[in-house]
Amino acid sequence: MTEAGLLASQEPLAERYDLALVDLDGVAYRGHEPIDGAADGLDRARGAGMRLVFVTNNASREPEQVADQLVGLGIPTAPDEVMTAAQAAAELLATRVTAGSRVLVVGGAGLLTAVRAKGYEVVASADDEPVAVVQGFAPDLGWAHLAEAAYAVQRGAWHVASNLDLSLPTARGFAPGNGSLVGAVRAATGVEPASAGKPSPTMYHLAVERYGARAPLVIGDRLDTDLAGARSGGIPGLHVLTGVSSARDDVLAVAGERPHYIGADLRSLLEPHPAPVLREGWWVCREAAARVHDGALELGPARGSAPDGRLDLVRAACAAAWDAADHGAPLQPSAVPEL
Repeated sequence: MTEAGLLASQEPLAERYDLALVDLDGVAYRGHEPIDGAADGLDRARGAGMRLVFVTNNASREPEQVADQLVGLGIPTAPDEVMTAAQAAAELLATRVTAGSRVLVVGGAGLLTAVRAKGYEVVASADDEPVAVVQGFAPDLGWAHLAEAAYAVQRGAWHVASNLDLSLPTARGFAPGNGSLVGAVRAATGVEPASAGKPSPTMYHLAVERYGARAPLVIGDRLDTDLAGARSGGIPGLHVLTGVSSARDDVLAVAGERPHYIGADLRSLLEPHPAPVLREGWWVCREAAARVHDGALELGPARGSAPDGRLDLVRAACAAAWDAADHGAPLQPSAVPEL
């Protein structure tokens, strides 16, 4: 690993790591559309011996529904290869709440199924004296559901959220996500909930335990959830540039959200990943170079015409910017050119 935080792999990642923890939207697909190279990259990764588990903050859908969607996009997937935030929330409940206890569920079918599968009695009212409230997103949640959650939490029930994503991407734009709805209960009670979803590493650790993996790799498109969870869980993370966070976001990333690898898409699992090295004041990655000089990020000329030259420039820029930040001189966004 370089001082600035990137890892080098001389072998393809699909050969170095035995389990990929793959995010869905922005990585395997975009909305209802396939992402170019996703099915091919995952199929070839499987062929190289890498196992896959799809890890999602969505708590409203059943694993079978997620698997069916992936199959429809040309990505063969079994339900037991899906780990949802609903399952993670139920597992988190089990760390403090004994089976058979009453749990108030505020969420969709996926959350109800996961909680019942752990042996809990599901209730719908605070008057049923639940010992815990577990909350996940569902599009039909309303004030009455949130009020019951607030009443129960005020009476001492443990509040567990499937995830704290503030927004939810839809075809019309960004809508309030589960974190926004959880925020209403938090505001009413003053109680901070526990969270099972990313950026908490709970789901990653559950998946690693389920598959007995020795060398897992997180793959995601969002620095603040996928890659932050990788960092906090001590698992290497690959950022693919097919979703929310951009290459420029990588350069400006805070330490707890930095990726260990950067790839264009899921086909980067089949490639080696060079890491920049420091030479005469420049961070150099093959034919690309970058440095921070007088508070500004400077990019050296990218010699050659290699198809991955842009990625090498991103890697070099990240190394230069992260090194500067780690030594007390973080860049301002205005000082970072487009990559």
